[in-house]
Amino acid sequence: MHLPTFLRPCLTRTKLALACALMMAGPVLQAHAGPASADSAPEVLDDPSSPARLPELGDTASQELSPAAERRLGDRIMRSIWPDPSVVDDPLVLEYLTQIWQTLLNGARKLGEITPEMDGLYAWEPFLVEDRTVNAFALPGGYIGVHFGLISMTSSPDELASVLAHELSHVTQRHIARTIGAQSRQSWVSLASLILGIMAASRNPTAAQAVIMGGQAASMQGQLNFSRDMEREADRVGFGVLTTAGFAPAGMAQMFEHLQMASRLNDDGSYPYLRTHPLTTERIGDARARLGPQAWNATGIPGDPQRPLLAWHILMAARSRVLMDPRSAYISTLTTPTIPPKADALQAIALYYTAAVALTRLHEPGHALENLEAAHAWVTKLPAGQAAVVNRILSLSKMEVDLLGRSSQQAEADWSQINHEGPQDMIRRPELLLAGRLAMSMTGPEQLTAMRQAASNLQTFLIDHPHDASAWGLQSELWQHLDEPIRAVRAEAEATAAKGDLPGAIDRIMGAHKRFNRPSAADVIELSAMDARMKAWQKQQREDMREDAGR
Repeated sequence: MHLPTFLRPCLTRTKLALACALMMAGPVLQAHAGPASADSAPEVLDDPSSPARLPELGDTASQELSPAAERRLGDRIMRSIWPDPSVVDDPLVLEYLTQIWQTLLNGARKLGEITPEMDGLYAWEPFLVEDRTVNAFALPGGYIGVHFGLISMTSSPDELASVLAHELSHVTQRHIARTIGAQSRQSWVSLASLILGIMAASRNPTAAQAVIMGGQAASMQGQLNFSRDMEREADRVGFGVLTTAGFAPAGMAQMFEHLQMASRLNDDGSYPYLRTHPLTTERIGDARARLGPQAWNATGIPGDPQRPLLAWHILMAARSRVLMDPRSAYISTLTTPTIPPKADALQAIALYYTAAVALTRLHEPGHALENLEAAHAWVTKLPAGQAAVVNRILSLSKMEVDLLGRSSQQAEADWSQINHEGPQDMIRRPELLLAGRLAMSMTGPEQLTAMRQAASNLQTFLIDHPHDASAWGLQSELWQHLDEPIRAVRAEAEATAAKGDLPGAIDRIMGAHKRFNRPSAADVIELSAMDARMKAWQKQQREDMREDAGR
């Protein structure tokens, strides 16, 4: 069994089984029950009036979701997904993933693959899923989910970018809209339930076993798989986006080969990406052929081995290796690095960094600092550009450890080192979030100034990133410490809405009106802003209810 790219955050047999149960419990797409071949286009019912009739590449635009409808569908699905504990906001890994993603978006814009209508309408937002399986998936409206397991197994930014470019091309070529079909847009509950069920099953696999191989999900996947032509088109367009964005052209072919070899050596269900994107010799050959006459001589890590982006990738892959599995028994296996005799500087740093992150997760700050110091000792052997990237990441991670160990003075010293280049560093998200946490951990007369500065910087950041739940949550804590209760409630409501809980956000604002029934002149302005936000959320709720009533 396999499901389409946009419906598969975490696919193992047990996870898929619970998804089947959820699909049978809610409104589902009625589909033909026959199995679908990975190399053939999905079958459709013969009755053209059936709501499950799904358009193929040659069908008319009237059978597709409009871009606006696709974005609304994506938003509704994401409002169900954001609260799930499998969706993890690790500022360092998310910053790196966003950098790769934004570079690809710029390449797609340059090629004209992202139209002006899509560019302004779609979310184009990546998010991280705590799962060790090798997977990535595109959702309607430009949301992209990436498993830590995928990042951890890639050896270069070009390999990771090739997967993201393929997923991006499924979005830009409207494959999702064509596959779902206009009649299916009202089944968002089923789609969201399926995704949430897959995530939940990873935490309760026993419940999933009772309904394994459920018929409704089996028939649904036969309707919703991307066709062979769609996969070829995503490969072709994705390759153009990859190279235009400046990544090594060999990245896609090497990723295909890497996936194929790894899955053959360890065929234990860890590669759900291959079940939804089956690798054939034809696809691998096409990827190589696009490289030209020297294609078959392209070996090793693609791209400049001294580029800073490679060092960034190696450390984020190491960090993802720890974050992909929360079990302490697994994390403990990563705490003792063994440095091979012929290891280069980046390899040694990555091994020590993996141990440091693992020990931080196990709340052993002393041993984590020892490994960070060991990693620092190798930095002098790196080219200058890579050394700057690695020093920043190690310093930020050291500050995390200091805060974990409640050593605010040392954290302040680390912050001074991180921020020595000037205020431009403050716009970077990991620094902003750490600065806020540092300010609240400080003691003494400087704390008030530090908290106000952190709150001011966050407020500036949130103007351009109004849906950042973590930033809003931190802002709420800062306002509480600064004795600004109305501002704290406003930030808490925004954080709640950003996590998908519109009723909870509305309740917080209504509660603020009851609590602050005699506001000052300044508070009246803040309450007015809160009222405007509440009206927007209430409008969204009414639109959702109208859509649900029309299902």
